[in-house]
Amino acid sequence: MFDAALRRHIDPWLERAGRRLALAGIRADHLTLGGLAVGLLAVPALAGGAYAAALAAVLLNRLSDGLDGAVARQHGASDFGGYLDIVGDFIFYASVPFGFALADPGNALAAAFLIFSFVGTGTSFLAYAIFAAKHGLSTDLRGRKSIYYLGGLTEGAETIALFVFICLFPAYFIPAAYVFGALCWLTTATRMWAAYETFARER
Repeated sequence: MFDAALRRHIDPWLERAGRRLALAGIRADHLTLGGLAVGLLAVPALAGGAYAAALAAVLLNRLSDGLDGAVARQHGASDFGGYLDIVGDFIFYASVPFGFALADPGNALAAAFLIFSFVGTGTSFLAYAIFAAKHGLSTDLRGRKSIYYLGGLTEGAETIALFVFICLFPAYFIPAAYVFGALCWLTTATRMWAAYETFARER
């Protein structure tokens, strides 16, 4: 929901940092894979109750996710780089609730619901992008991307806000997971309606 507005403020900083990293010989794919590796460290950190370390892993992952695109635009974005970015994002998003399930078996049902909800938002997002490409649709509201980015109530900014909140206040993981999961299903429903409006009515 807030991604497009936030991009206008953070993109200039990311582009400057991306230019410097590119000049230093850093490749976008290295940032993507390194960021994923760091982000996945949140799983053992959460499992061990080290919530501050998990929060650091989450924030570093998101920083690398912002920088890899900026670096890619300096070298020339590639389809494989875009593919790695999307795959890394969805693996990371699922890893955080999984870590909370490991931390406390009492979290498991809420964690499963949240991951289930992420499947809804993820598939509705990716399926729309596939058919948007088929129809020649494009948008740059969230910056220049490898695929079409369809917005929604729960986007990247809201998901990271959730992760920061539950790392700072782990006792509230269960209600936060259920509330955010429900919002994810609203996002999925609105994306399905958008797909109907765009692809079905043309018949």
